[in-house]
Amino acid sequence: MHRLFAALPVPDQVADRLTPLAVDIHGARWRRRDHYHITLCFYGQVDGETADAIADALDEIHAPSLELKVEGVGWFGRREPRALYARIVENEALSALAASCRKIARKFDVKLGQDPFLPHITLAYCNQTPLEAAMAWSEDFQILNTDRFIADEFHLYESFTGHRRQSQYVAQADYRLGA
Repeated sequence: MHRLFAALPVPDQVADRLTPLAVDIHGARWRRRDHYHITLCFYGQVDGETADAIADALDEIHAPSLELKVEGVGWFGRREPRALYARIVENEALSALAASCRKIARKFDVKLGQDPFLPHITLAYCNQTPLEAAMAWSEDFQILNTDRFIADEFHLYESFTGHRRQSQYVAQADYRLGA
C-alpha cells in the first residue's frame, strides 16, 4: 500500500518566513520545513496498481504556472484545534488544479474527505491545544504576508512513517505547470 498526495512544493524564501511562527504552544507539534507543501489532493492509502494509475493520470493534467501568495494564518478545528496553518490566497487556477487532482481520485474510486479545498501550508498538528492558544497565535501572526511566488511544478508524494513516528515525504513523480 502507498499513502499518496499531490502537492505543490514551498520555495525556500516562503519557508524562511514560516519557520519563525513555530512558537511554544501546548500540544503543537511543529512540522519541519522540508514538510511544508500545499496539498492539492490527499489520496490516502492505495494499492500499487492504483498508485501507478494516479501517477499516469496526473501527467495528463495541463495547467498554467501559478502565482501564489501567503497571507494570514488560521487553524482547523472549531473548538479543539487539530492543526495550525498559513493561508494561501485563493485563485481560480489553483482551485482548478486541485479540482483536476480530485477528479482523478474519483476516477479510480479513491475516497476523498468532505472538506472543501482550502489552500494552506500546515505548520503544526495539535493535540489538546487549548482553543485560546490557537486564537492567540492566530492573532499574533495574522499579519503574515509574503511576496508572490511562482509554482511551476507539483509532485505526487508518498508519505512514509519513519523513526519515532516522524513522517517522511518522498516525491514519486514530478509534473510541470505552464508551457
